[in-house]
Amino acid sequence: MRIKKSNVDNLVLAGLLIAAALVVFNQVQLSQISSSIAMPKMSAGSAKVSGIDVSESSSTAMSLALVFPELKNAETEAEIAAILLPSGTPDYSAALGGISFDDPINSLDYLSQWYSRINEEVKKNDPLVWQRYLNLAAAPRGISCEYCCGVGPQGIDSQGNSRCGCQHNPALLAITLGLMKYTDYDDAQVLREVMRWKTLFFPQNMVSLGVEVAGKDVSQLAGLPGMVGGC
Repeated sequence: MRIKKSNVDNLVLAGLLIAAALVVFNQVQLSQISSSIAMPKMSAGSAKVSGIDVSESSSTAMSLALVFPELKNAETEAEIAAILLPSGTPDYSAALGGISFDDPINSLDYLSQWYSRINEEVKKNDPLVWQRYLNLAAAPRGISCEYCCGVGPQGIDSQGNSRCGCQHNPALLAITLGLMKYTDYDDAQVLREVMRWKTLFFPQNMVSLGVEVAGKDVSQLAGLPGMVGGC
């Protein structure tokens, strides 16, 4: 028996309407669920270290001790991880392209690609910021991909050239440049934010280092991922 074309068209139309209704219903449900569990946006939390002199730092460990003074009061590994591992959306997100602690992979990808543009822009048009960047980053203060590619705690040379071509190094350099150019953060605040992103990219290494800085045992940190994103 042949089915009339009009009947087939009606069945297809009915199916499309049902599918559309299901999509709308699912979106409403997801929206309600998201609203019920939404976390408040987090600010950078860098005001607490404003004015700290970071010029004395000569290692990532020293930088952590300087810009995370609360580590000395941490009693457990979980408290140290909570101090160092960021979540939510930093208050400078829009200025740096919409990056989010809750989306480290896409943020890493964006920042690593943005680095060449922000680097060229600052170097060419903002010599004061460029010199400030060199003063902070062209030293072993931890603004680098040291756990990924073995370049150590210094990510640029004295001329401002990146010492590594992986994603992590330019991403951390882009954060440094972006914060210096588009916010009023001082060097200690900038370094703190870089350390937070570095912890997000290298959770195991950075939390382990935080434990060492706080004088704790690192034996219970094996469950943390060693690195987020690829080299």
